[in-house]
Amino acid sequence: MLKEVKCLKFHNSDSLEVKDVVVKEEPLSIFINGRHFVTTMISPEMKEEFVTGHLFTEGIIRGIEEMESLLIEENIANVIIARPLRVLATRKHIVCGCGGGASFLEESKLPKISSAMKIDAFDVLKCVKSISGTDMHRITGGVHVVGLFGKRGRLCISEDIGRHNALDKVIGYGLINNIEFEDTFVACTGRISSEMALKCAAANIPLIASRGATTSMAIEIGEKTGLCIIGFARGERMNVYTGEKMINC
Repeated sequence: MLKEVKCLKFHNSDSLEVKDVVVKEEPLSIFINGRHFVTTMISPEMKEEFVTGHLFTEGIIRGIEEMESLLIEENIANVIIARPLRVLATRKHIVCGCGGGASFLEESKLPKISSAMKIDAFDVLKCVKSISGTDMHRITGGVHVVGLFGKRGRLCISEDIGRHNALDKVIGYGLINNIEFEDTFVACTGRISSEMALKCAAANIPLIASRGATTSMAIEIGEKTGLCIIGFARGERMNVYTGEKMINC
């Protein structure tokens, strides 16, 4: 995931040619039943998890059992799914920030989260803090980190140039490992956008927390789907924008 490059470093009036470490960015083209679906730029780790999670959060598959095969060779992912016509019928939701392609939100078709999860505020803060200092994040400053957590702690951590990609990766991990999302929550380093909120709702993940901000549309989606949205989770403070009943203070 790392690449060493040359750069000219300036400090005050001095300059020095040095080697720097940057995060890799690569294209990944997904083909579904032989037809090109999307090409996206990702960090080259957890590709299987990303493809699985992305197809799920985009509504192409409703579960891992609908994927008959997945073969990834370098920058090409070939997927065979049981219901290919769903690719033509699927409409993407909202594009924002670093998101992928398309269009609009059909509010009447928003998923409703079904979960009885309750969590202590301290545990949310602890989990957000735990993902904020990963080696990759510290060395490059160029990745978003997303963690999937359950009642017993960390289930999966992913790092990617895009926060949406990183979220798809942990959701894909959960699908592959038969994790019940209703008992999990997500911690992330980046802004909670409408697309991040939609992906959590699609997976029935009841809570997302970030050390960063959220957006008005994400909050609206949280209110309509039952998603708990927490921003600015830093130190001993956090802002709970929706779903406050899930939090034990």
